[in-house]
Amino acid sequence: MGRNTRKRRTPPAAKAIAAAAALALGGGGLLWANFHASAHEPDQRAWGGDRTKAATAQVATVSCPDVGQRLTNVPDAARQGVARELAGLDRQIAEAYARLAATRDAQAKDPGFVRNAIVGPLGEKRAATIDRIRVVVQRAGGSFDNTLAQLAPCTTRSTDRTDAAGGQQNGGGQQDNGGRQGGGTGGQAGNGPVAADFVDITKVAPNVQGRPRRTADASTGTFTTRCGVNANKNHNTDNVIVAPGVTNGAHHLHDYVGNQKVDAFAGDRTFLQGGTSCENPGDLSSYYWPVVRVQDGTRDFDQNADGGGKEGNVGRILTPVQAEIKYVGSPAAKVVAMPRFLRIITGDAKTTTNGPANANAHWSCTGFENRVQLTERYPVCPQGSKVVRSFAFQSCWDGRNTDSANHRTHVAFADPASGVCPNGFKAIPQLTMRLVYAVPPPVIRNGRVQNAYAVDGFPEQLHKPATDHDDFISVTRNGLAGRIADCLNRGRNCA
Repeated sequence: MGRNTRKRRTPPAAKAIAAAAALALGGGGLLWANFHASAHEPDQRAWGGDRTKAATAQVATVSCPDVGQRLTNVPDAARQGVARELAGLDRQIAEAYARLAATRDAQAKDPGFVRNAIVGPLGEKRAATIDRIRVVVQRAGGSFDNTLAQLAPCTTRSTDRTDAAGGQQNGGGQQDNGGRQGGGTGGQAGNGPVAADFVDITKVAPNVQGRPRRTADASTGTFTTRCGVNANKNHNTDNVIVAPGVTNGAHHLHDYVGNQKVDAFAGDRTFLQGGTSCENPGDLSSYYWPVVRVQDGTRDFDQNADGGGKEGNVGRILTPVQAEIKYVGSPAAKVVAMPRFLRIITGDAKTTTNGPANANAHWSCTGFENRVQLTERYPVCPQGSKVVRSFAFQSCWDGRNTDSANHRTHVAFADPASGVCPNGFKAIPQLTMRLVYAVPPPVIRNGRVQNAYAVDGFPEQLHKPATDHDDFISVTRNGLAGRIADCLNRGRNCA
């Protein structure tokens, strides 16, 4: 994540990744919310663990434990300081990845280069940052889990490992789109995606599970809010939920619809004054997600910017041709109104290194959504079909907090079989989103993908489809939150 300043000096590592990127360039509705819990693809394999690593394999990326996920009890007075330090950890990883991408020749000559010049120094920086987090927490009167110091060391991932979907990543020695020797990770900027990240959707067996049976207390209505597709190009690379006050805290570009005044420095008062792209003036909520790009050799406006080309997010940005935002009820209970300023993140931008525990990506094609949903592969759609990203947010709330230290524990998913919320949680309107894109179909030849598309992400995450995620801040006025809940509880279809 970026520094906590509006005017930022470009670090040497960021310049390195910019140079590397420059060289590389030449209607089905959403089904039951918790299909993240089912098996999405064929030939699914375990993440991490049982993968052979040859001693001579070329390193593809750095892999660091996610400290933020382990911070579940941070005093309110410490959260801003902790967020800035966590942003520092993300910035350190991005800079280490940039150095990794820019030193392939040195790595080939010296087997210990990555350990001594990249991963070792990265671990030392992380250890110092984690200790600063400890100081911030303890000064605010909180307790700190000293075992978090064990999360400082990082490892590497090699190109001979199979990816999460069981396909072999393209190995070293290949030529990337710019004609230079690539790092073995594919893509227009050398950090993915690769051929194994794609699958012909017509060859995937149906895998969508049915919905839970409705009980007598079910809330069966729907409420649709129309907020556009971000045709006005409201973008930034901040993330005010996880990195408040930190410029470029996301390290990738977001589309924003709904509230029009959201950036790293926005607060609750700003949201209420922000205006909205939604047809309903009472809906000031912020709905934002990483952009999708086609890596066809073209450049977009942010080619030389932080979060864009400097960090491996390259290609032509696609605006959705359709964006459906809908709130749905619970199959097991009446819902309570969402509290104002509730923040929810669904999915995990770091599944390439974190593993799939919080993955909640859903990729499909029009005409296939009721049969096939993919998490670990991007679909190649048949002629006449469009790519669909869909999200189903957590639908249970702890009844007290609008956010939590790790931005997850204040909300939860309902049980996928029964639809019942965990003990101590209340059912709330479930936000669902469906984004449709007209994507030129990728072509895979000789184990290489051409004209790939991919979601923006942290540079070291290699643009894997499972890293897709979505963000939401509930901001309503004029009684809209209550009307949404009432509509669902009465079984009506409202807009």
